[in-house]
Amino acid sequence: MPDDINKTGEILRKVRQVEIRTNRMVTDVMAGAYHSVFKGRGMDFEEVREYVPGDDVRTIDWNVTAKTDIPHVKTFREERELTIILMIDLSASGIFGSSEQSKRELAAEVASVLAFSATRNNDKVGLILFSSKIEKFIPPKKGRQHALQIIRDMFFFEPEERGTDIIAALQYLNRVTKRKAIVFLISDFLQDKDGKLPSFNLQKKDPLIRALEITNHRHDLINITVSDPREVELPKVGLLSLEDSETGELIQIDTYNKNASQTFANLNRNRLSAIRKTFQQKGLSAIHLSTSRPYIKDLRLFMQNRIKKR
Repeated sequence: MPDDINKTGEILRKVRQVEIRTNRMVTDVMAGAYHSVFKGRGMDFEEVREYVPGDDVRTIDWNVTAKTDIPHVKTFREERELTIILMIDLSASGIFGSSEQSKRELAAEVASVLAFSATRNNDKVGLILFSSKIEKFIPPKKGRQHALQIIRDMFFFEPEERGTDIIAALQYLNRVTKRKAIVFLISDFLQDKDGKLPSFNLQKKDPLIRALEITNHRHDLINITVSDPREVELPKVGLLSLEDSETGELIQIDTYNKNASQTFANLNRNRLSAIRKTFQQKGLSAIHLSTSRPYIKDLRLFMQNRIKKR
């Protein structure tokens, strides 16, 4: 019992720390940008009132104008309420991190900023945690307490599986979320469900690309890739044993061997480059984050670019 109490206290302290740390980012950086980028589903009719100079003549209600002999216009208000779905890849490769944060911790903190931004705007937030299966689904709701529950699970939920199946996760999302939502898919896109690197081959019918396109058609899908610099460049420490965290496969690399290190680096650089190229050419929104740099700059740049495109 005391251990459970201590663990609960630790979780609550961590969640509170995250709330405090991300609060300034939400207030100073995200508040206006979030509202500008993510608009409501449409405009709802509000009322008819008399025309005043400066009103758009296209909004004149001719029926009321004809009956009263006084120009009247229709006014509308934005249907503001949105649904935000956070999809987080909990596969074992997310545990890796060569700096202060692991990829999973980075993903959870970024998602926390998004959750609090949505809550500030009175939007609903839901959560899908997935590995090679759906680990947990929290339906969208409003409120700070709901957001705190989501943040707690993002940091502390222990998945049952180690692998990744992004396609199955997207299919699940499309089944349980009927109305259009803003979906943030956060993953390192490191492996597919068979334990292989996704091809991201634009010349072939890649099932992952197809699943991303289908989801983007139904929702507003924003892909957030998380990476770590050590996935691209190995430290020179001699013979290094690397374990694939998702499959358990072991490989050994002599980091003093220039050819071996270069092959490893090129493989991962090409993977990251293929992801960027695929998202760009397919018109899929993407944010690329690394554990080695502050994520808020990348979020801000994405928001600014998206506002410009409107």
